[in-house]
Amino acid sequence: MTDGPYAAAMEFGEILVGQRAAGVRTAPEDRAAGDRGAKSLAEVAAHQDGMDRVDWVAAGPFWAVHVAAVVGVALLGWSWNGVLLAVALYYVRMFAITGGYHRYFAHKTYKTSRVMQLLLAFLAQSSTQKGALWWAAHHRLHHKNSDKPNDIHSMKQNGFFWSHIGWFLCHRHDATEWDQIKDFAKYPELRWLNRYHVVPSVVLGAGLYLTLGWWGLVWGYFVSTSVLWHGTFTINSISHWMGRRRYATTDESKNSLVLALITMGEGWHNNHHYYPRATNQGFYWWEIDVTYYVLRAMSAVGLVWDIHTPPAKIRDRRIGARRSADTTPAPEPIEAVVEQPAA
Repeated sequence: MTDGPYAAAMEFGEILVGQRAAGVRTAPEDRAAGDRGAKSLAEVAAHQDGMDRVDWVAAGPFWAVHVAAVVGVALLGWSWNGVLLAVALYYVRMFAITGGYHRYFAHKTYKTSRVMQLLLAFLAQSSTQKGALWWAAHHRLHHKNSDKPNDIHSMKQNGFFWSHIGWFLCHRHDATEWDQIKDFAKYPELRWLNRYHVVPSVVLGAGLYLTLGWWGLVWGYFVSTSVLWHGTFTINSISHWMGRRRYATTDESKNSLVLALITMGEGWHNNHHYYPRATNQGFYWWEIDVTYYVLRAMSAVGLVWDIHTPPAKIRDRRIGARRSADTTPAPEPIEAVVEQPAA
């Protein structure tokens, strides 16, 4: 490796933002060559095909929402009522993402009716994070390859920028991975909603504008959605970087109270990667998991059922703890949770 401050700066930059932040996808054979020494950006660029370059033009709407939020608040002025509206819609839609996209569509940790799954998908898609089938299919791929070379958004493999936003600003992951989501793809209403994934966002935005005017649209959609995006994305990036590890998983997942508060319970990410089958991601009473509390309330009135929690003998294992006579293996991360939903 070349010595000197320039080389050190380049190495640090690649660690921080990842090679993909520069629009470069590291080919599997390049990653496997890690034992022989890291390749330069120029060497890796020779292997990429353009599908992993951030398309700044196509990403225009993503940045436009952020700009509209800042400019809108600057023009309309600060409003504490606006903050309340933004926070309310943030958490309502965060629940739809965590309880719908993630714990239901991706991992099927509980069951619900066909009508309720459609409502969950519609509400979650008002967050403007593409369709429920697209989201869940890509998340299943993440779990199958978590922090390995083929992980679609690994902080470890490709840096913060890529894991936080870069992976979906390129064209590599535009399409829905239908082979990963066959269980839900059989529902025509979900396929339609997945295809026209912007419809719920348009409905939300139009409703805010028609009832509350520009003030409602700016605070209720642009501000709330911008913050919601980055709140959600912290789980792909920061939760594989900062926090504490209870379980010796094969990835870099961490637990974080701060992220759990931001994401209604998703911050207990090491717990989740250890036992994805669980509806609750906070395994102990002190691990706040608001998504789970809402799902329990919905279960009490019959809207969802068959909520799954980790067996004590699996939950109570720790890193470095002595093994008891029980040799029950931990469950497989994805295969064990893909069942047919209720009709």
